[in-house]
Amino acid sequence: MSGRRGFFVVFEGLDGAGTSTQVRLLAERMRRERPDLPVAVTAEPSTGPAGSLIRQVLKGRTTAVTALGQPQPFDRRALALLFAADRLDHVACEIEPLVQAGWLVVSDRYVWSSLAYQSLDAPMEWICQVNRFAPAPDLLVVLDVPAQVGLSRVDASRPGREIFEHEETLGRVADAYRQSLATLPATRTCVLAGDRPVEDVAEGVWAAVRELIG
Repeated sequence: MSGRRGFFVVFEGLDGAGTSTQVRLLAERMRRERPDLPVAVTAEPSTGPAGSLIRQVLKGRTTAVTALGQPQPFDRRALALLFAADRLDHVACEIEPLVQAGWLVVSDRYVWSSLAYQSLDAPMEWICQVNRFAPAPDLLVVLDVPAQVGLSRVDASRPGREIFEHEETLGRVADAYRQSLATLPATRTCVLAGDRPVEDVAEGVWAAVRELIG
């Protein structure tokens, strides 16, 4: 490598927005058209220790029990703190070392997911505060889809739903996403209609990334 700094690109959107698909397509295109710039794909929750616990909570496999032995859901504010902890670990161990080594790092979800989802149970300002040490990406790509479209895609792609995957909840998350972009604007943001054909969305993503990397 030349010793130059790489780039950090984040994809955001509701469950079923198509972020995972677009991350994969971008990585494949980068490897074809820009083999000089190595690309690494990652996601949140990460594969680190906090991320592994978060995945169990989201699937409902980790719950809480009171001192009196009464079961109850895992506290959503504690979950917000777990996400923030996982994010700092993710940045320190994976994202930042690769970016500093000249890689293009593409993450499926980042701070704005916390602002959108965890702000259903805690003030968005507090979510911003606990994530204040997370470095900003070079490009934020937002895939905007209606909640009904996201849920239909989730149901078609895998069995069962996670704790946020219900139409009323995702409708509130969609509103929170819009607020999050105003609360924490990124230096460079690309908002695309995620319910358009996959190939059309991919072209919009590529145009934004190509402008970033030159």
